[in-house]
Amino acid sequence: MSTFNVPKREEVSEKNQAIFDNLEKAVGFVPNLYATYAHSENALENYLNLSNAKTSLNAKQKEVVNLAVSQVNNCTYCLSAHTAIGKLNGFTEEQILELRGGKASFDSKLNALAGLAKNLTVARGAADETVVENFFREGWTKENLVDTIVLVGDKTISNYLHKTTDVPVDFPEVQFLETVGA
Repeated sequence: MSTFNVPKREEVSEKNQAIFDNLEKAVGFVPNLYATYAHSENALENYLNLSNAKTSLNAKQKEVVNLAVSQVNNCTYCLSAHTAIGKLNGFTEEQILELRGGKASFDSKLNALAGLAKNLTVARGAADETVVENFFREGWTKENLVDTIVLVGDKTISNYLHKTTDVPVDFPEVQFLETVGA
């Protein structure tokens, strides 16, 4: 049950109304979690700027990180959203479940990325040296490492916002899997 309202367009500032209009055009709707950011005059714009910033990770690689982080943080909203986005980026249901667990047996480079994302999240940024070494061994760069850490932070922000507000999930809802997050 939601403990926080999802603001409607007419309930947010003009600045946020313009962002809602752009989201409607780009996505077809304003996701509830994005709308929740609009309780703040600046948070929605700031978050979207961070989330859409240039990075060395492509869209598919970003979903690897988003899924692993959201699983560790037990965020049903973000797991649901990024499962849908992951499928749009070519991942199968089985691959998505594996990515949520911080693994990718189907691709060694993505496996290293998923493992790093999970490890960073579990260890609150204190990545295990062997995980980082494996990341570099698989061909990732220092730039990729920094961009992955930024993305972990980006996704953690949304995970925390949803965990605190519990706004309704407006994507096909997935279940949190205890065994995947362990």
